[in-house]
Amino acid sequence: MPADPSVPPSCRPIDHHRVAAEAEALLASCTLCPRACQVNRLAGEVGVCGIGRLAVVSGAFLHFGEEACLVGEGGSGTIFFNGCGLGCVFCQNRDISHGMAGREVSDEDLAELMLALQHQGAENVNLVTPSHVIPQILAGLNIAASRGFCLPVVFNTSGYDQVPTLRLLEGIVDVYLPDFKFWSAEAANRYAGAPDYPVVARAAVTEMLRQVGPLVVASDQRAQRGLLVRHLVMPGLLDESRAIVNFLAGLTPRPPINVMGQYRPMGDAAKYPEIAARVTNREVEAVRDMARQAGLLLVTDGW
Repeated sequence: MPADPSVPPSCRPIDHHRVAAEAEALLASCTLCPRACQVNRLAGEVGVCGIGRLAVVSGAFLHFGEEACLVGEGGSGTIFFNGCGLGCVFCQNRDISHGMAGREVSDEDLAELMLALQHQGAENVNLVTPSHVIPQILAGLNIAASRGFCLPVVFNTSGYDQVPTLRLLEGIVDVYLPDFKFWSAEAANRYAGAPDYPVVARAAVTEMLRQVGPLVVASDQRAQRGLLVRHLVMPGLLDESRAIVNFLAGLTPRPPINVMGQYRPMGDAAKYPEIAARVTNREVEAVRDMARQAGLLLVTDGW
């Protein structure tokens, strides 16, 4: 009998043990993200992400600043992970993404954070920058599920995700929430040190869509399941935005998009004159118009 799509995967009988063990084995020669550093994280070695065997969490709380369909009435139960496989020069969270402004957590600790957020009334557990700690997340989910955890799982990512790693999450993640940052290798290399980002992100988004389909919201406007793509508009990069919009419009079925206008020159952005200013309202509205004309549902329009 097919699984009921209205029931979060974390509430269904899934062999989390097998998947968690398979994911943990990847840490011995880490290829979780496209950097494929092949360091032994089980022995405490670190690669580009800067994280060893244990996940590092900078914060876990009810977040009311996410999309309305994720916030609901109780808030989105966000868990912010330290470390990142990208090196965005404009990163607004440098102390988290490439610093240690957090604490190491065991799999047991991570499970307790998930259960605490559920107890506080969270609408979901929102895993922020999770790609490099998927084994730890799966182990934590396994422990939490045995103790009554039953919230939808949101995978909130940069889009720099390996397809084989994403396949470990099939049937476990309810909502994929990737950012699609760059279209060209030149922009991705200049601003994130990852010239392969566009190819990787296209494959990742396609895989996410295959797993969960486009975002579906219930009659109460809460997200149930599916893919919602975020795109951060950057000054002077409208050609990048246009190509990303056209790619998403060419997918079947088309996922909705959140065109985000909060870019500001943080981190080392001042060293890059072309992005050393805030994005303008005109630029943001131009991209939103592109999305509408391409037939994409804007979350600000649709929900």
